[in-house]
Amino acid sequence: MTKENKSFKFSSKEQQEIRDLSEQYLSHQVFDIIDRYADFYESISMSTYSFTTMGTTSVVNIDTYLYSSIRATLRSISEILGKGRINDAYTLLRKYHDSAIINIYTNLYLRKNQNIENFIVSSINDWLHGKEQLPDYRTMHNYIIKSDELNKIYKILTKDDRYKNIRNRCNDNTHYNFYKNIMLNLADVRVPSRDSVLEQLSIDIKDLFILHISYLFYLNDHYMSSSDHVDYLDMGMQPPEGSQYYVAPFIQDIFDEVLKKNRPDIAEEIISHTSMNLK
Repeated sequence: MTKENKSFKFSSKEQQEIRDLSEQYLSHQVFDIIDRYADFYESISMSTYSFTTMGTTSVVNIDTYLYSSIRATLRSISEILGKGRINDAYTLLRKYHDSAIINIYTNLYLRKNQNIENFIVSSINDWLHGKEQLPDYRTMHNYIIKSDELNKIYKILTKDDRYKNIRNRCNDNTHYNFYKNIMLNLADVRVPSRDSVLEQLSIDIKDLFILHISYLFYLNDHYMSSSDHVDYLDMGMQPPEGSQYYVAPFIQDIFDEVLKKNRPDIAEEIISHTSMNLK
């Protein structure tokens, strides 16, 4: 269990429930994986702050706070997993999936609809200011997969049924489609499959993370930028030639650790698609 999880205050009953969990469960790699992904979202939240969101009246990049919110959701997943509540964790995993789709949809919609004649994209801007809701998940998802900009990477991502199966697992746990999902929320009830379900959840988190960053880097490759070019300008110095294409170290690290290792097919496509110095 992570250091952050251990700092939470538990009731006496919760402490007993946690003691009922296996050491294998509490030391599972999922806690470290979540920490790694949460750190990534914290870094990208800070690095995208200065990018203007064209098509809205927001003075701050709208993705900045969304990435911070995703980080918080991942931390929440870690917290409740530390109490053995896998069922609740899957409900939050569905929220993570929704957040990733919202992020890509809003960026894509702004890119396709913002222009001189339509300087402010009202549907997205009204959502920002609490005047209008975004379309439902299915509508946003269909908009993404049918777009010319993302259709190619979508086809690579969905060569198998993993994302359909993840969504089904999330829905099954959210809506209690099977009684066994109720039991997965009770740490003091012996469920023989608990450790294997936790392993599946760990894989699902990884695959959703891959989905999000694959779409993101493919659509907004400038989000990969390091601060070198701007740092030189801020100091009144001439930036090195081509420094606008330097990739931030934390981006390259996550690309190597997650995409190259788990989905080299996607990594290869993103490298061939971008003008950034991604290796």
